[in-house]
Amino acid sequence: MEEIRVSPDYNWFRSTVPLRRIIVDDDDSKVWSLYDAGPKSIRCPIIFLPPVSGTAEVFFQQLLALTGWGYRVISLQYPVYWDLLEFCDGFRKLLDHLQLDKVHLFGASLGGYLAQKFAECTHKSPRVHSLILCNSFSDTSIFNQTWTANSFWLMPAFMLKKIVLGNFAKGPVDPKMADAIDFMVDRLESLNQSELASRLTLNCQNSYVEPHKIKDVTVTIIDVFDQSALSHEAKEEMYKLYPNARRAHLKTGGNFPYLCRSAEVNLYVQIHLRQFHGTRYAAINPAMISAEELEVHKSSLGNGRGSDEDQ
Repeated sequence: MEEIRVSPDYNWFRSTVPLRRIIVDDDDSKVWSLYDAGPKSIRCPIIFLPPVSGTAEVFFQQLLALTGWGYRVISLQYPVYWDLLEFCDGFRKLLDHLQLDKVHLFGASLGGYLAQKFAECTHKSPRVHSLILCNSFSDTSIFNQTWTANSFWLMPAFMLKKIVLGNFAKGPVDPKMADAIDFMVDRLESLNQSELASRLTLNCQNSYVEPHKIKDVTVTIIDVFDQSALSHEAKEEMYKLYPNARRAHLKTGGNFPYLCRSAEVNLYVQIHLRQFHGTRYAAINPAMISAEELEVHKSSLGNGRGSDEDQ
């Protein structure tokens, strides 16, 4: 379990980026934890939302790389919310508190589902400019747990952890993937009973994304070809839901490609965000964009090239 936790990158991240805690609800037990790095002048940053087992730290490699390129990056950990509307309301209040009108969202698994629901929930007054969905899903019924969703709050923490661990890769994996799994197990251990129970409840209570409400949002789907908790059917469903989405495929990466294939994931995030350079929705400090790149980008916009070509 030591590999990532003792790596120079992780230690550098922990020593240089402060963890902020913010309360936006009347209930002061609901604390959002977040890392906010990069130029604060950027009003449309990219925000990372973790999976059930994750904390804000799991995206440390994205945060380090992207801020190094001039982007503003926020990695979040959500408080205990038991239903989707409550989550969406809390997230909206958090964006108001941070004075962010619109944002780009990267969501992994449950994080991706919550990102889609938030975009859907705020579609009349849009807060989400684009989505990157990594190993994510659009319908909770794929987990066949909707009937148990209402009883997670009763279960002890060890049982909840067992449920989550059941989705982790079994059998031999390469060393980087093994390190990623160990790191996620460590993060899972840091979550208490109510945090885990509420996340599993959101993950499994009967609900699905209504795509017509977010058809104007630019989407990139990041998938892995090897074993992950997502079935082939769930992936196909996502492609059907977002026919114009860019698709970014990784040959391997398992459930946590942002940890074990971070260079590839970071590149796909950069490609996704590049289409907004030179607009008010740019997540990057303009001084970090070369004039040549901006010119190429503007001419591609002028030629009417959308964002739906395959990567």
